[in-house]
Amino acid sequence: MHKNQFSPRFSFADWPNPAIPAVAAGVYAIWKDGELIYYGMSGREIDTKAKASPKKYGLVTRLNSHASGRLSGDQFCVYVANRFVIPSLRAEELPLFESGRLTLDTRTKTFIHDHLEYAYALVETSAEAYELERAARRGDVFGTQPYLNPL
Repeated sequence: MHKNQFSPRFSFADWPNPAIPAVAAGVYAIWKDGELIYYGMSGREIDTKAKASPKKYGLVTRLNSHASGRLSGDQFCVYVANRFVIPSLRAEELPLFESGRLTLDTRTKTFIHDHLEYAYALVETSAEAYELERAARRGDVFGTQPYLNPL
């Protein structure tokens, strides 16, 4: 496993990324201000899904979910909210949450777009994605384990 399999880094501020194929299995790494914080994969059952539907599936939909900042159904966004966003909240902001003028989803999206970058590696199968993600989380790709989900 080698870091040269990965794309250059892209800022979530520039999402969406037209270079990512509409249907693809892959692994991605995410950095916060230069620190590697997370690895993920997408594209389970990519062979079956790709043939069944022309819709977007796999890596692009997973990264889109992360870029949205929505906590519902996205474990990465939950990690970002819990570990980075909530600790940064100020007491004077709490009434804004109570009134609904500010939401944790909104703050999480802003944080992701302001501070996070990603790189991705395309693979042929979900088995390859799983293997590369596990190796990466052990620190075998970029030489360090991610802050949020190491193995």
